Amino acid sequence: MENIEKYLSQCPTYPHWKRIGIKNHHGFCIILSSIRSKKSCGIGEYTDLLPLIDWCKKIDMDVIQLLPINECYFKDYSPYNAISSCALDPIYLGLESLPFLEENRWLKDQIKSFKKYNHTRRVKFDKVRKKKLKWLKTYYNIFSKKFQNSSSYISFIKQNFWLKPYSVFRVLKDYNHGKKWYRWKKNIQNPDERTVENIFLKFNKNTKFYIFLQYLSFNQMMLVKNYATKNNVLIKGDIPILINPDSVDVWYYRSFFDLSHIAGAPPDDFNIKGHKWGFFLFNWQALKDKNYSWWKQKLLVITNIYHLYRIDHAVGFFRIWAIKKKDKAIHGQFLPRNLKIWRKQGEEHLKMLIKFSPLLPIAEDLGFIPNMVYSSLKSLGICGTKVPRWEKKINMRDYEPISLTTLSTHDTETNDLWWQSHKKNAKTLSKTNLWPYQEKLTFELKKRILYDTHHSASIFHINLLQEYLSLFQELVDKNAKNERINISGVIKKSNWTYRIKPTIEELLSNEKLINVLKDIVN
Repeated sequence: MENIEKYLSQCPTYPHWKRIGIKNHHGFCIILSSIRSKKSCGIGEYTDLLPLIDWCKKIDMDVIQLLPINECYFKDYSPYNAISSCALDPIYLGLESLPFLEENRWLKDQIKSFKKYNHTRRVKFDKVRKKKLKWLKTYYNIFSKKFQNSSSYISFIKQNFWLKPYSVFRVLKDYNHGKKWYRWKKNIQNPDERTVENIFLKFNKNTKFYIFLQYLSFNQMMLVKNYATKNNVLIKGDIPILINPDSVDVWYYRSFFDLSHIAGAPPDDFNIKGHKWGFFLFNWQALKDKNYSWWKQKLLVITNIYHLYRIDHAVGFFRIWAIKKKDKAIHGQFLPRNLKIWRKQGEEHLKMLIKFSPLLPIAEDLGFIPNMVYSSLKSLGICGTKVPRWEKKINMRDYEPISLTTLSTHDTETNDLWWQSHKKNAKTLSKTNLWPYQEKLTFELKKRILYDTHHSASIFHINLLQEYLSLFQELVDKNAKNERINISGVIKKSNWTYRIKPTIEELLSNEKLINVLKDIVN
């Protein structure tokens, strides 16, 4: 570790590393919607993270990694498809923990009607969202005056100038029955500051409601961060590089985006047609001309709620597969077209992130990545990501130390499922890591594999929570396919609706699991 610190001391991220400690960090990753406690109202909530922090500490881990928690809209469950780069999703508000609730017995009793959604096999996003927003509107009508003159509420609005265009967009979204902004009336498709101000005042009560929900959401997440800090646990967020075309960002900050191209992935061994993601590209020159104000705003927001963060699709800062709107993915091209400027561009963008936030970034650099990206990330002191199944000829103890080891991701099969369906690769991986290959994963082999991920050469060791739960069959679904969070590029009703089987209370009381996980970490 001494050599790692010596190297990092020469990197621009050194102050960021010092904030969290240059040492081995161990943790687990969740999609917030998947957890539940006795207090939950049909979905994982911000305040559910408080007892989860207790459990994290109990198993001798110090990182909880969250998939994005920005606000999404009805019928779209992907946390990577938010309608705002800054707004948190009020669907995750912990209703039982809201202030003044004890003063209205009737409203408190209404919470009981949410509990049936805690027991569904998968998360019922739309039903929970609709019901929660209706309940929160009633809460707002009853209690909002108690907040509006408070110094913290006034300060929150002053410090977050993104709230005004966001709240206007949110109200217009409702007013237009959920239609995408480019299907609204022409006079509100291309807003300027005056248009936003006029709509804000015209629909003042409704815009204030959405600002109020953001205030409550950020308060709960700041409470979570503070509690985590006191318990020496780090909250790791996730920052998508791209944004939903139907978002306040594209609607209001139009000049920061290139609407003539769609981002995607080129053809490869896994998808011979390539992939069209549906996100617009950034207009990096326009962003630079405004001193990256859009990114600065986004980074300032996350500083209040996280200790560090994951950069999704980090290679996109260097170059991105760009497809003309009407073309197929296979006809795309990398932009910039000049390979010689990829590194310079990527480092300029990453240094911007480092400059504008004291939080340490960790890169998702998976897939077909140019070698210069790896060396560039290392020179900046930014961890890349190591997934053993894709590093099957490299022993985990030989990984690049400035990295994160994880068995699987939200877009892949869990290790159980991968082991069943990729036997040849599983044999190779076993040979590389000196495991006794077995066609069926036993408890002992699962534990050994998890142990090795936590004792790889990487400085970060984080696995999906279900990877640990799978040690005990009663804690996961009998069908390993149901433990997968998302199948990328495939439209399925089950995508993102995954629910962890045990409640947080059950995790806290499961001494057998706790002891095994402590053995794995230590």
